[in-house]
Amino acid sequence: MIRQSSPLSSIEHKDIRLGRNALIDLLAAYKRIKPHKITVVFDGANAPQFLSERERVKGINVIYSHYPDSADTLIKKLALDYRERALIVSSDMDIIRFAESKGAATISSPLFENKINLASVYSITDNDEGEDRQWQPTTKKKGPGKRLSKRKRRNDIKSSKL
Repeated sequence: MIRQSSPLSSIEHKDIRLGRNALIDLLAAYKRIKPHKITVVFDGANAPQFLSERERVKGINVIYSHYPDSADTLIKKLALDYRERALIVSSDMDIIRFAESKGAATISSPLFENKINLASVYSITDNDEGEDRQWQPTTKKKGPGKRLSKRKRRNDIKSSKL
């Protein structure tokens, strides 16, 4: 996600640790708004040996890959473990195809970043408008011709919770 985001990638170009910390800060701020369980997987191929494989930073689970595994391999293992309970954020088509084949929902990194930004803006303006957002009854019907596939509906439901 860092390299897909222009603000995060510009920070990462200065120092990889600063870029990772910026991502964790962004996700921690999002977690305060939407209390989802979040796990970040970083490629730890060039990481110092003393770095632990797993840690918890600001409420975010952080996993570092170690040789011979890459971050992609660990993400695939997580998708396999959590299956339909997972929402995988990646722009790597190999990871997306694998995760979807195991039943996990997926969302691209730029789209997820937009959702994070919208959630932060929405939480600021949401203080006074709680009653206006309630469901309004309507007679407008979609009909079966406009119904998405079951996989896409499941993906949309998970994405809408972000």
